[in-house]
Amino acid sequence: MKFYISTKGIKRLTISSPDAGKGLPETAKATTALSRRIPSRTLLPVVLVLGIVLPFLFVRIAFLVLESTTACYSPLDCIGWRFFSGADTSLKLREELSRALVEANKEGNNINEERIGSFNELVKEMTLKRQDVKAFAFKTKAMLQQMEHKVQSARQRESIYWHLASHGVPKSLHCLCLKLAEEYAVNAMARSRLPPPEYVSRLADSSFLHLVLLTDNVLAASVVVSSTIQNSANPKKLVFHIVTDKKTYTPMHAWFATNPVKSAVVEVKGLHQYDWSQEANVEVKEMLEIHRIIWKQYYNNLKKEDFEYDRAHTRYLEPLSPSSLSLLNHLRVYIPELFPDLNKIVFLDDDIVVQHDISSLWELDLNGKVVGAVFNSWCGGDCCPGRKYSDYLNFSHPYISSHFDHDRCAWLYGMNVFDIEAWRRTNMTATYHQWLKLNLESGLALWSPGVLPPSLLAFKGHVHPIDPSWHVAGLGYQYPEVYQETLEDAAVIHFSGPAKPWLEIGLPEVRRLWNKHVNFSNKFIRKCRIMG
Repeated sequence: MKFYISTKGIKRLTISSPDAGKGLPETAKATTALSRRIPSRTLLPVVLVLGIVLPFLFVRIAFLVLESTTACYSPLDCIGWRFFSGADTSLKLREELSRALVEANKEGNNINEERIGSFNELVKEMTLKRQDVKAFAFKTKAMLQQMEHKVQSARQRESIYWHLASHGVPKSLHCLCLKLAEEYAVNAMARSRLPPPEYVSRLADSSFLHLVLLTDNVLAASVVVSSTIQNSANPKKLVFHIVTDKKTYTPMHAWFATNPVKSAVVEVKGLHQYDWSQEANVEVKEMLEIHRIIWKQYYNNLKKEDFEYDRAHTRYLEPLSPSSLSLLNHLRVYIPELFPDLNKIVFLDDDIVVQHDISSLWELDLNGKVVGAVFNSWCGGDCCPGRKYSDYLNFSHPYISSHFDHDRCAWLYGMNVFDIEAWRRTNMTATYHQWLKLNLESGLALWSPGVLPPSLLAFKGHVHPIDPSWHVAGLGYQYPEVYQETLEDAAVIHFSGPAKPWLEIGLPEVRRLWNKHVNFSNKFIRKCRIMG
């Protein structure tokens, strides 16, 4: 045994025996001696380099093996030539995949492939069957088509359910009517005369500003009256004429009797209180029957169609709403008969909110026309504030296509000035009935169900345009395309569309404009939990 000692410590230790090296060649002895003399400072860098390089080599080889599973029958055959040409391989793979996708797209939509539920299933199938890029493209297309069909179907169902939700009467509103009807029965104040005797003379006085509502919605009527008075420069000049049906008369009367409007006059009248002639009654029944037949035929035709979801297709569902068959909605064409003593009125729908003073509407010169309405656009010359004639009328019928322009903007119903004298002079109600009979003779094919379509025909040439800032509509649609500045400047905002502000599907961003005119301090509002 020999020790080699230096100032830095023991450098090397050699153990030898007398028989060591016997029987070995001289070169083997030299090699053995050399191997025993490898210094530790040389071994450490080698170990570090291998520790860095080997993981990289492992990852690279694994990547190439995975990459080649769909292109090579033997992954080991591909590793050698791909090891130093990874960029070229990726480029070739991308080009091959692009060609496969283009080819799959040209094959059409009818791809007979097994239904694949998820991307994981697709990867599993491609790996097990070792299919090529073309098969991957075709299966991917089939899977995407299945997903698109499911999305379209879900959107269509959502649209249908959304419109169905708009047809019902909320439990809270039903509760409000019951509570008010009970109040009418037990509380003498709820049965007090409307208006008080000292204001009856104003009901036919042409020096006052007369507003007409035809509605069976107590809460909505209260918002219209409240918002109009609150924003009026001179509310003492306002006279409200509210016409409702027999079942809603007592709760409507009880509401305005127990919540009196001190600064304006409110009249509540039920249809059962009108003494119309037998001829007028027959005409009204005939009108309602024709509208009911139109509605039924439209419904039966729609059931046979299988249209894909599109925002434009929502108009197919809207005519099926109960308002299309509402007597009060269709009676607006009988305004001259409802108010024989008036010469000029402003008609308001029950789903509107008045934001500015509207008294100057009575000063508008309609130039001998019957109706003052908005049909010019606030959003520019290329769009309509409501919809076009083509959305309401059937332009496949030769009579319609030859008399009307399908791209013309339809005027808005819901806030209108009516010159009743001009109406009586032109006998527009009779013209309306003539169109109803013509539609019946034409197989009910001239227009879709609703109040506006026959009015567009009957009042043709008798509508005077007013400034678009008077009336902004469309706030009851799922995607209202109205700017905030436009809403603030509008004198009247209209929640036309299914999403009424008193429904749960009402849009929160615009419902607040309606809610601020609801009397949430009223005991009946609180008891019935009217949503805010």
